[in-house]
Amino acid sequence: MDFSVKRLAADAGTFLSRAVQFTEEKLGQAEITELDAHLENLLTRAETTKQWTERIMKQTEVLLQPNPNVRIEEFLYEKLDKKVPTRANNRELLGESMIDSGHEIGPGTAYGSALIKCGQTEKRLGGAEREFIQSSANTFLTPLRNFIEGDYKTISRERKLLQNKRLDLDAAKTRVKKARVADARSAELNSTPPLGEEYGVHFSYMLSFLHVKWLKMWAQEVTQAETELRVTQSEFDRQAEITRLLLEGIGSTHAHHLRCLNDFVEAQSTYYAQCYQYMVDLQKQLGSFPSSFSSNNNQSGISVPAVSPSVSLPSLAPAPSAGSSALGELRGSGGSRKARVLYDYDAASSSELSLLADEVITVSSVPGMDSDWLMGERGAQKGKVPITYLELLN
Repeated sequence: MDFSVKRLAADAGTFLSRAVQFTEEKLGQAEITELDAHLENLLTRAETTKQWTERIMKQTEVLLQPNPNVRIEEFLYEKLDKKVPTRANNRELLGESMIDSGHEIGPGTAYGSALIKCGQTEKRLGGAEREFIQSSANTFLTPLRNFIEGDYKTISRERKLLQNKRLDLDAAKTRVKKARVADARSAELNSTPPLGEEYGVHFSYMLSFLHVKWLKMWAQEVTQAETELRVTQSEFDRQAEITRLLLEGIGSTHAHHLRCLNDFVEAQSTYYAQCYQYMVDLQKQLGSFPSSFSSNNNQSGISVPAVSPSVSLPSLAPAPSAGSSALGELRGSGGSRKARVLYDYDAASSSELSLLADEVITVSSVPGMDSDWLMGERGAQKGKVPITYLELLN
């Protein structure tokens, strides 16, 4: 207990000495030991690296998870060292909704089939997004966070210790300076006592004698103050070297962060390439996307489909695949046949039936109908379809 009290008193004295020195420096009443220019530059570079790393890390987190509530929840799970519960992202939720609605409307219908295909693609996009977020967090965010919470904390701790050593050194320099001034003044006053028996002369001599004794107490501390100065100077130089070595490691940190940045760019490139390929595959399945898509048999006006430049329109001439003999046989028999749809078709009126490429429908010939049209059926839906969009099946 006695040792702890003494230790506490010593620490309190050191803290008070540093506080006084710091205050005097801020008020311009004490000299400051300046760091060398190289160390100052290293400190500036480290501080700049820390500030911009924090900013980049924050914006990356916002990019990967725009929802602040989810970010807070993930942060709490991380601090509690618990696994974040798996949840579907927005694309996966949209995909599930599309697939469920497509099955409800009917997978045999044009709209229902399209919804299912789009929903499956959205779920694949959601999976790719999940992989991208995980990869970016592991290869980019984690190294940045490790620097802020690990390396830079060590640098800050050693930098603070260097600041304390500098204050101790400056305080020691001040004590040496005061001790030397006191020693010089005591030497000046240590002269032969004045002659005479006058009371005033003796009184003046006594004051001078006491003053000399008081100044000699300072003079006795010159050796001790100089010894303390050498110790504090040595500790300061050692701490400055340690801090310098740590700060020079910032160059290695930059090289490591550069590799992490390359990994982040590669993850983005892979993610966007996957998304592009998924959408190209979906376009191949659905064909051209119409500017407006309404119910199959409830079109009140004429709508013009928006066709991608890469998709060619079907010829207006009769399709060779719907051969004349098969078509004549169908019209002569008055029965029905299966037909495969060659291209997407949007119904232009309520009497027509919208079509999706590669679906199979039932067609039949109706007396009095235009020769370029057949009657198509898909489940309970029925309407006219152009024969140039069909291939009759055996």
